[in-house]
Amino acid sequence: MVSKIIQKYKSIPVAAKCSLWFAFSSVFQKGISLITTPLFTRLLTTEQYGQFSVFQSWYQIICIFATLNLSYGVFNNGMTKYPDDRDKYMSSMQGLSTVVTLLLFYVYLPFKDLINELTGLSTLLMVTIFAECLAVPAISFWSARQRYEFKYIALLCVTVFNATVSPILGLIAVNLTEEKGIARILSAALVNVCIGIFFYILNIARGKKFFSKDYWIFALKFNLPLIPHYLSSIILAQSDRVMIEKIVGGSAVAIYSVAHTFSLVMNIVTNSINSSFIPWTYHKLKEKNTDDLKSCATFLVIGVAVVSLLPVLVAPELMWIIAPSEYAEGVWVIPPISTSVYFMFLYCLFANVEFYFERNKFVMVASVIAAVANIVLNALFIPVFGYIAAGYTTFVCYLLYAVAHYVFMSKVCKEKLGIKSVYNDKLFVLITVIYLICTALAMCLYNLIVVRYAILLVAFAVVLIKREKVIEIVNNIKKKD
Repeated sequence: MVSKIIQKYKSIPVAAKCSLWFAFSSVFQKGISLITTPLFTRLLTTEQYGQFSVFQSWYQIICIFATLNLSYGVFNNGMTKYPDDRDKYMSSMQGLSTVVTLLLFYVYLPFKDLINELTGLSTLLMVTIFAECLAVPAISFWSARQRYEFKYIALLCVTVFNATVSPILGLIAVNLTEEKGIARILSAALVNVCIGIFFYILNIARGKKFFSKDYWIFALKFNLPLIPHYLSSIILAQSDRVMIEKIVGGSAVAIYSVAHTFSLVMNIVTNSINSSFIPWTYHKLKEKNTDDLKSCATFLVIGVAVVSLLPVLVAPELMWIIAPSEYAEGVWVIPPISTSVYFMFLYCLFANVEFYFERNKFVMVASVIAAVANIVLNALFIPVFGYIAAGYTTFVCYLLYAVAHYVFMSKVCKEKLGIKSVYNDKLFVLITVIYLICTALAMCLYNLIVVRYAILLVAFAVVLIKREKVIEIVNNIKKKD
């Protein structure tokens, strides 16, 4: 039996093996984070945990400006464009990222008091952010190249090491000091910076090219126009925590962040589904076979709706397990954020069509619209309804995000295919309405645990009955025909 499994594994194409192990590493990282979160929520006060959450949010926002996200799309394009000069390209991208980070740091220094007050972070924590912005891109460049060249073993080892050491060091650090929030931040940053320094030296040693006029111009022309998209995506994901901290306080950020993190657990599943669905979608679009695309996409949307509903049904028990009683109110954040996962999947389906026909500007416009709406709605509703309102503004903005992508996708479909949509729009609307009704009913049943778990058993039974259909759909996607 074991030998058959080994033989089967050896026969898998290298690209498929890479996808398998990259998915495993992602799930492992998320899994470790989820397992250790209950420990940190019990060791840190809500104020201290909120401090850590706000730091992470500001780091992601500042990192866009400090690194220009050079390890994203432009890096893979460079790997393709300069196949015989990848070492120099990678080291020069690292050089560009370093220069941008240092320039932004020099801008920060004369205005540090003002910026510290704006962010709510001390000079020590702001310096920590810039230290990570200097070091972490080296890991990102190296990791991106490993993925591009299907070298998964070393990347898997580094991912597992980082995901394991960081929380262990964090647990030790928070137990050794009263400043547990600061300890959690600095311990995580220390691991990232140390690993980053190693890869920084490695990348430079291999490429021996800090500055390249051609590569720098190419990267800046490619990535600068995408900054609004990257920034909007981060704002949509992180601005709620920053605004909650400013309007309500650090304790509210902690409760919101814990509920938010566990609401997005199912996003791992939906992202994996979409990653597998993209090449199949491209194949069907190339064939102009929209019938297969419609039926398969509808089935997947139903599946994602069911998956997104699971955290909502078990929300009270989930919060009881992952955090002490101070966090109990966060149960009301889980339904809207879980619903956001559903709409994230929908907008990915629509964006896949836009990307296939290279209408990237539509992606940027949709991102900016959703991000601006998120800030405005948070500013209006958090002062009135408290931090729970941020969950609902997030849900509304991802709904708006999906609608915007649908509009742009329809425009592309009319131009390229002469049809309004490649999906069954009316059925999508019906599924969405049923899903929203089910979510609302689940919230009304939070005091009726027996009824909620009876519903879960029925759903599980339906999946078992329909398992052959599930297998058939999965196999069709894998075959790409």
